[in-house]
Amino acid sequence: MIYEGIAGTLETKFCGFGTNIGLNDGAEIVGYASLFNAEDKGGDVVQKGAYSASLARLSKAGGKVKMLWQHDPMQPIGVWDEVYEDDKGLFVKGRLLPEVQAGREAMVLLQAGAIDGLSIGYRTVRAEKSAKGRLLHEIELWEVSMVTFPMLPEARVAPSDDEAALAQSLAETFRQARDLLA
Repeated sequence: MIYEGIAGTLETKFCGFGTNIGLNDGAEIVGYASLFNAEDKGGDVVQKGAYSASLARLSKAGGKVKMLWQHDPMQPIGVWDEVYEDDKGLFVKGRLLPEVQAGREAMVLLQAGAIDGLSIGYRTVRAEKSAKGRLLHEIELWEVSMVTFPMLPEARVAPSDDEAALAQSLAETFRQARDLLA
């Protein structure tokens, strides 16, 4: 059964506990705000192509997806410079604005590892009921927020290049130590 979303109703994917968000060069964030064919805590699954019409309309109108703090429309914390679908999901790249108090706070919390979730605010345009929730075929994307608990646990800021290199170095060190002990 296919059904249409209620006009003007904002939905958010915000919940759950849970490595896909990174902080580069101080204020730049990269990650996946949504992954295709991944079931979230509410049982919803976003299908590939679900964002394409919305992103095309925004681009044509000269608009941008908003970057908010915890889905609060009163707290924009930065700008998304790139938002697009690829084979994996909805990729985002943007900048936190340290000139904004909430942007500074988000940057500090992200750098400390206290927060790393991404969450989408949207309106369902076209979906069908599934066994556990919905298959989302078309979504009108309004915003992507930095959040504490994303509804899709895998929707996170990607590790920065420095963090990835450190993790790889530690893994190699542990492997060598294990080999010595064997």
